[in-house]
Amino acid sequence: MKLRLITLTAAIFTAAIAFAQPKSDLRPDETVLLYADSFEGNVDPVYGEKISYAGYTMEKENGLTGPETMPANGNLGNVSKLARLDLYFPKKPNGQMVIVCPGGGYSILSTYNEGLYVADWFLSKGITVCVVKYRLPNHNHTVPYADVANAFRYCRANAEGWGVTQIGVMGFSAGGHLAATASNLWADAVTRPDFSILIYPVITLTPGTTHHGTHKNLLGEKNMVKEKYLDRYSLEKQVNRFTPPTFIALCSDDATVPAENSLMYYNKLIDVAVPVEMHIWPTGGHGWGFSSEKFKGKGKDKFAYARAEFEASLERWLEALR
Repeated sequence: MKLRLITLTAAIFTAAIAFAQPKSDLRPDETVLLYADSFEGNVDPVYGEKISYAGYTMEKENGLTGPETMPANGNLGNVSKLARLDLYFPKKPNGQMVIVCPGGGYSILSTYNEGLYVADWFLSKGITVCVVKYRLPNHNHTVPYADVANAFRYCRANAEGWGVTQIGVMGFSAGGHLAATASNLWADAVTRPDFSILIYPVITLTPGTTHHGTHKNLLGEKNMVKEKYLDRYSLEKQVNRFTPPTFIALCSDDATVPAENSLMYYNKLIDVAVPVEMHIWPTGGHGWGFSSEKFKGKGKDKFAYARAEFEASLERWLEALR
């Protein structure tokens, strides 16, 4: 067993150094593989010192084969059998935990901008973090949420030992669609989020209002126009009085995901008296995530003018939930 672990570590390290590293030295305390019993073939430089195996059964496969891909920008692709959770534990946990769903149109995962850097910020607030590197749907619409549901099951089962009493979900863009799915299509009390944070989210699959790539990658050409799928995954139609308290943030000039997505969801939450707070800034575009100047170096951050306000608002909102 020792020989296998040494070989595995060497293989992971060799693969990782071939790719650009994130602009942060932070790494997960633990990486939990949801289905696989080996981390062989990993190309992602961000993983925990401890590798664990959850042993969940993969009810449905996404049909993707071959190794994952990881270019210099940290966008993880071809995620399948190595679906996993990156766990980050603060030194002084405040009782809250956030399960983070990176975006990427359901074609890749923006694991630095909307994963690792998110964890860095939450840890500074005493919040425990689980970044889900979920399987990409490849037109198999139930697959991404199955991974998020298992993330909730795993985290709920371990919450007491981690000092966690509240577990919410957070998602960006298509990851926001996934977080909204988790917020409305949950199966039981274990998988229901205690709160929901949606950042420039895709909400609806209504043609002309949705993000076409997210729509196509989730459902595939054959199912894109079927009413039963459009209704189920247009999350504004799934909002109910049990949808968790929600925080929404976006920019008016978002040319990728129309602001109408968030407005539709906000109005439905108001209709059923679910507590909701929404912030809309005039400029900043799409995909600004948590890539502050701290991580962008000399790069331009179009959302820099509002980032402190956004972070302060989110911190205040989370504190009020405790």
